[in-house]
Amino acid sequence: MGAMAKMRNSTPIVLWVLIFSFGVLWVLQDTQVFDAVATGPGYLGRVNGDEISLEEYNNRVSYYINQYNEQTSEPLSANMRENLEDQAWEDLIAERLMKQQMERLGITVSDEEVANMILGENPDPFIRQQFADENGQIDRIALRAAIEAPENREIWMMIEQQLRQNRQQQKLSNFLTSGLRVTSSEIEQAYVKENSYADVRYVRFPYSAVADDEIEVTEQDIRDYYDRNRDRFHREETYRFQYVAFDKTPTAEDTLRTRQEVENLRDLFAETENYEDFLQQYQSVTTFRDTYVAADDIREDYQPVRELAVGEVSNVHMIDGAPHIFKKIDERNGEIKFAVFAYRVEADPIATIDRVADEADEFSYFAREDGFQTEADRAGYEIRTATATKGTPVVPQIGEARVLVSELERLRRGRISEPIELSDIFVVAHLTEVVSAGPRPISEVRNQIENTLRNQFRREAAVDRVRETWQRNGSLEELAENLGLEVQVGNNIRYGGTTIPGAGREPGVIGAIFGLDAGETSGVIGGNSAAFVLQVDDLSMADPSQMTREDRERIQMQLEQRKYSMFSNVWIDRLKERAEIRDNRHRLGVR
Repeated sequence: MGAMAKMRNSTPIVLWVLIFSFGVLWVLQDTQVFDAVATGPGYLGRVNGDEISLEEYNNRVSYYINQYNEQTSEPLSANMRENLEDQAWEDLIAERLMKQQMERLGITVSDEEVANMILGENPDPFIRQQFADENGQIDRIALRAAIEAPENREIWMMIEQQLRQNRQQQKLSNFLTSGLRVTSSEIEQAYVKENSYADVRYVRFPYSAVADDEIEVTEQDIRDYYDRNRDRFHREETYRFQYVAFDKTPTAEDTLRTRQEVENLRDLFAETENYEDFLQQYQSVTTFRDTYVAADDIREDYQPVRELAVGEVSNVHMIDGAPHIFKKIDERNGEIKFAVFAYRVEADPIATIDRVADEADEFSYFAREDGFQTEADRAGYEIRTATATKGTPVVPQIGEARVLVSELERLRRGRISEPIELSDIFVVAHLTEVVSAGPRPISEVRNQIENTLRNQFRREAAVDRVRETWQRNGSLEELAENLGLEVQVGNNIRYGGTTIPGAGREPGVIGAIFGLDAGETSGVIGGNSAAFVLQVDDLSMADPSQMTREDRERIQMQLEQRKYSMFSNVWIDRLKERAEIRDNRHRLGVR
């Protein structure tokens, strides 16, 4: 009884840990396990009438931020936070749509199925993993004790809900994949592509060998191309704006401060013997490699370590703008074991970031009062201009700026933004023009069209030149000589590959190779970057009858996963297009 009581008392703690590792955050956000967030708007959004709560959204965002912080030492930028927020929002929409489809299709999971997933002969992998004994068998006594413990009632309710959702989603996945079966013919074809090889000789005439003065693109050519391809030049709503940028990159003072922080750790670095823990504890941007390195192989930046005595720590060395210190741990037979400690120089959140933010805020305030140009002239700030496109996170001249684009979408023409924080600058934007979605005018895309046509005409000219020359010659060697080229060799070209040795990415040419017989010579083939004439010297085509059962199962799984991934992405996109989605994030100040 004592052992059973002890097990029951410890079970709640164990189960809570397992729940988080099991990914039940999505369940917890719908329960009362966490303290309720402050009372706010009724809902953040709706998907076909199904509400998304502010609490649920915030929990999902927090989860992604925690994941980000665990996986990287990089600070969370405003752009990255917005990316994570968008990911959380899109995930919640997809979940609602999938849930609605499961209801429409009548995909349910009974209580009996859930009980069988926990207590049946073949329980869910989660149950099997957590309650397996040393022989890999389910410890039924421990499982029953955990279930019957009154203090675990709430925990088991959440586990059951998660198991039910998992099984329901698996049924939906099975339903979707039932129409995506991979045929024997597809498996055999994939096997052949994976295991067939060719050796070829070829002459490659690059398109770039056709001089610019041999190509003429007329104004009529440009207009005709534009008329035929207007859809290619469609753009979403576009914003033209002025902006003033406030640099928040680290200052000289930040560098000195960081250098001093590293200097202050020299004594502790000298005393420690657990280098991996030390580097982690003090958040070094370097990692410890417990290996010996030949003195001559030590990278140039780390050469100071060679001059140290064993156990000695170097002075601070600046490498790529970051302060480093080195410690020689041991030396033997011309090899050195050493540790490197370094900090990345970052702008001080108060002395630098807050100061720059205050400057941007002051400019924004007075610009709204006195005018953007007037305040910029008075304060001596440079006004720059840029164009952003709705839904496109990258802004030319600025870089990734999703949060800036979102702000421009909310602004009205002529309005001035609050300071917008990007990865390395604050921006105050003045929206000067909003261009409606539609085809871009020919004046804006003329150069693009001209370059496209010039490349197209150059390709055609190159193919024609090789074809004319080839018709007058009887061998690859003669063709190469007349074109001033050499016959090149490509061995072991795989049927399912995309590159040719010495020629780069040429999937179309590879396809043409395997349409020939051994000893056969091709005609002129227009590739991605050049015109080709080639001869197949050897062709080794795989025999599907030689495929093993393991090969067949592996290829089948790969093809099924590929099909399902492509279909599920398209399926969710189509559901979104037909869905009525209400997004209140802007209204509620979440975005």
